[in-house]
Amino acid sequence: MSKRIPLLPGRDRPLLFAHRGLSADAPENTMAAFRLARSEGIPGIELDIHLSSDGAIIVFHDDDTSRLCPGTAMKIEDSKSADLRRLDIGSWKDSRFCDQRMPVLAEVLEELKGELYIDIEIKGRSTHDIGLEAALADLLADFRLDASSVCVSSFNPIILRRFKILAPGIPTAIIYCDSEELPRYLRHGEGRWIAAADYLKPKSSELSLGRTRLGHSLGLRPVVPWTVDQPEEAAALLKAGCVGLVSNQPNRLGLSLSNGGIQ
Repeated sequence: MSKRIPLLPGRDRPLLFAHRGLSADAPENTMAAFRLARSEGIPGIELDIHLSSDGAIIVFHDDDTSRLCPGTAMKIEDSKSADLRRLDIGSWKDSRFCDQRMPVLAEVLEELKGELYIDIEIKGRSTHDIGLEAALADLLADFRLDASSVCVSSFNPIILRRFKILAPGIPTAIIYCDSEELPRYLRHGEGRWIAAADYLKPKSSELSLGRTRLGHSLGLRPVVPWTVDQPEEAAALLKAGCVGLVSNQPNRLGLSLSNGGIQ
């Protein structure tokens, strides 16, 4: 078994990630949502990336623009970054956010590195290599980011494995849930072995607290569940041994935040 890379060593536990930024209060995956997480004292953010047709690493969750930009249906991987970045991706949340555009990952890292730790989720339904993993590995190297400040996750174990080969020092997680959108053989975290993942990101509602306690006591892979929005659930998961949480509203979980860390 290959040696696992520690997840954000030196960071206060439990880890806490604002899901797509502080997405309960600002439009997801926008600079507004990331800045709001920072201003609320949340120590980490989670975001999603795709590769545009001209090779830009775009921060956006969906495969296309239809949900967040009503009246459009641009597929991210088939579109040029300049065209994507003209779109208003904030007004669906509130007219106050009409100025929000799709960030590129370099823009996020430039502003937030050194302040927040970041979970970068690589999107991709295919096993075909379009160059996203290599582009991400190069960008993280350019910014001199390591296991103390960034981690990478994906539902797709082939994508994750490819990234691990290119950036072996960055901790990675397999994401999973019991969804028909996933092949049956990947719905319970089986992709951890294909990807050589360092930690696990299950959907919180499908997590067995008993198994989590056992895994924690045996020193198995750390667990960071998503998406945890209720204080009672957060408390139970942390008591069971989860090392962190991903939440749409991490500022409402009843955790005491101080100086970017959790007390």
